[in-house]
Amino acid sequence: MKSKKHIINLVLGMSFATALFVVGCSSTENAAVAKSGAELWGENCVRCHNAPSPTAFGDIQWETIGQHMRIRANLTAVQTDKVVEFLKMAN
Repeated sequence: MKSKKHIINLVLGMSFATALFVVGCSSTENAAVAKSGAELWGENCVRCHNAPSPTAFGDIQWETIGQHMRIRANLTAVQTDKVVEFLKMAN
């Protein structure tokens, strides 16, 4: 009887831990999605290099740079689109 109760407690504990992990991940993702392109640009681009002026490149160049930096900076598609749209507004 004890072993069955122990297994049930173990399964419930693991389920609770999984639920906490999922909620934590989704709230972090939601916080990142809620940020504007300007905020994401300021937070991410300057981590590794001096960010160029938004007027430094044209729209097509920013799209290409955005796709390259999405991989390098580990950004989501939504984050990348927001940054690129922010940079294209300067043109």
